[in-house]
Amino acid sequence: MPLETPNSGPLVAVANPNPSGFAPLRIRLFRDRWIASTISSVGTWMQDTAGTWLMTSLTASPLLIALMQTAASLPVLLLGLLAGATADIFDRRKLLIFWQAWMLSSVAVLAVLTFFGYVSPWALLAFTFLLNIGSAMNNPAWQAIVPELVPRELIPDTVSLNAASNNLARAVGPALGGLMVAGFASAHTGAGWVFLLNAISFAAVIWVLVNWKRTPLFKSALPSERIAGSIMTGLRYVRYAPDLQSSLVRAFTFTFFVSAIWSLLAVVAKRDLNQGALGYGILNGSLGLGAVIAATQLPRIRRRVPADTIIVISTFYDVITLLVLAYAHYPAIIIPTLILSGFAWTSTMSTLNTSVQLSVPAWVQARALGTYLMTFQGGMVFGSILWGLVAEHTSTSVALTASACGLALSYPAIRRFHILQGPLPDHTPFRSSRSASQPSVFQLADSAAQADDLIHSGPVRISIEYRIPAERYAEFTHAIHQLRGVRLRDGAMRWGIYRDVIDPERLNETFVMESWLDYLRSRERITTADEAIRARVRELHQGEEPPKISYQIYAREITPHESPEALHPESR
Repeated sequence: MPLETPNSGPLVAVANPNPSGFAPLRIRLFRDRWIASTISSVGTWMQDTAGTWLMTSLTASPLLIALMQTAASLPVLLLGLLAGATADIFDRRKLLIFWQAWMLSSVAVLAVLTFFGYVSPWALLAFTFLLNIGSAMNNPAWQAIVPELVPRELIPDTVSLNAASNNLARAVGPALGGLMVAGFASAHTGAGWVFLLNAISFAAVIWVLVNWKRTPLFKSALPSERIAGSIMTGLRYVRYAPDLQSSLVRAFTFTFFVSAIWSLLAVVAKRDLNQGALGYGILNGSLGLGAVIAATQLPRIRRRVPADTIIVISTFYDVITLLVLAYAHYPAIIIPTLILSGFAWTSTMSTLNTSVQLSVPAWVQARALGTYLMTFQGGMVFGSILWGLVAEHTSTSVALTASACGLALSYPAIRRFHILQGPLPDHTPFRSSRSASQPSVFQLADSAAQADDLIHSGPVRISIEYRIPAERYAEFTHAIHQLRGVRLRDGAMRWGIYRDVIDPERLNETFVMESWLDYLRSRERITTADEAIRARVRELHQGEEPPKISYQIYAREITPHESPEALHPESR
């Protein structure tokens, strides 16, 4: 049975006992996006190689060369949360078109300046930074649209295919970029042509986006969140989501140390191996080749090897890679080592990316991905600066050895942060007629004006009274503390459960929302997995009536001249 696109009908997964990992490519919309993304990624990796090698011709400073990686990663560190918030608030299709156009324009201006020889080391860093502002703002929305294109069960294969796209480009792009730079007498001319081709490559993605008729998975009926509030909601979710936190800790630790490979590879190529731009491109392409192999094999590997095991094998192999780069200055040894390192890199990054996408619901997905990308690139930024400084003041061998030791020694501390363990929660939105029995803002107000005033008023205190027999007390407290995480992730500022001293079977759950509007949003955010926890708590309640719920709004002080009726419409 073919997979249908989201615009033509429901997505149906093919039951296949031996999945190949290529099923998402049977969906036309995803396939078009994948092809366009691959073309654009080839241009990006060509630019990465050409830009870094142009920097080596402009300066001999290892720090400035390493800062090219920092300029590429710093925007994500600074803007990851903002990018995720905007992608969850605004139309993702329009955002993607805007930021793709931004990147096209930035690279086009850099190409013109490079052709005319007006690029200094700091100008090259500045335009690399501007380009990656667009990339930082684009990436959370770009990754968050994946569940809109394929069914949930195909997301791991989709992430692997996206990794294959990027790493196929990584295998081909660096060599092409190095070849183009080496093919001209002047590095400025070769780099200028690479920058121009990269600018054109963004047009392929813009064309796909312009022709996409988007159907969002989650669309709130409530007013849009403000950006600051959306960022705070995303941070609150991360704070109370242990599975997501594990992915973030693993991502930062891994990239912080392994960033030495990416940031110092050009220095190793030029100083230790005496290679030119083409040689550097081949080394970079070796990483990409290994990454492509990993992306095509990961669907099979993932079904046989636990996620934690994939990460630990990749971690210790990269310790070996860093030591090989530090001391084995022979291309015949380094190239196959880098191919396997590319395999390890993609295996880890794809596993972590999949864990983030599967651990969060649709309403907060872009913010979670923005936080993940910010954490990932934060490791790259701080690692690139540190290893560049160490290489500047000592040698590349010392910097690479230090990063290898740090990667190995950090593992015992982070091994307790598990990835994709146990059954995955069902994050599909929960819809029930039960919500209709809860009071809406219009039932509590006499007019639209009062409703608008009420919806923005707060804080709001929700109190739920349960009757729990003594023999169920332990089971109830276990379930209610699971519900605590749900309340806090969905927007509660404070939460508590209290037992009556006089009547021990009477327990009161209390949580506070910032406003009535935030409370309404929290009701929209309930997933099927969350509802299962809520249902278990309600089942433990004993009594003829369901748990009693009261809704209270903060009683602000009023002057004698204000009308109390305006605060209490029900009294009229």
